[in-house]
Amino acid sequence: MTAQLRASGVAAGVWIVSDSRTRVTFAVRNLGKPVRGAVTCGWGEVEVGGSSDPVRIIAELDLGSIDTGIARRDADLRKPGLLDIDRHPTMTWTCASFAPDGEGRWVADGVVHVRGTSAPLRVSATAEPQPDGWLRIRGTATLDRTAVGIRAPRFLIGRIVEIDVDAWLSRRCPG
Repeated sequence: MTAQLRASGVAAGVWIVSDSRTRVTFAVRNLGKPVRGAVTCGWGEVEVGGSSDPVRIIAELDLGSIDTGIARRDADLRKPGLLDIDRHPTMTWTCASFAPDGEGRWVADGVVHVRGTSAPLRVSATAEPQPDGWLRIRGTATLDRTAVGIRAPRFLIGRIVEIDVDAWLSRRCPG
């Protein structure tokens, strides 16, 4: 969730994630086949500095909303050996380190917090100011599930989780 902000002329200030418009999806292999799912971004914000550069980002995902399209698999993901959702219902990502990648995108090196553990998570994204005042940020990340303590045989659940973010933000009014 970082962005090509300077070139886009994004206004300085704090931008708030719309939980109803934002989509966070993921893909991982399960028994050798791709599995796709989604989770709700319950809260998040992006702070943009006076030079239209990103300064700080925080996003909180509601893991209780996880949906892979198969209720039994979703129930399995709740278990302590996987996401342990009953004890750790949210996943957060924070970032205060940004760099342009030379291809019109920004790279944000942040930290993901899940299951009581933390691990580095790099997100690459662009920002698209919308004519109606919204800011749309599209980002991607790759998470090694073992870095956050999720253990399972690789043939059962793939080690790499591909994450896609389509975040819609509105500017917070001062005051």
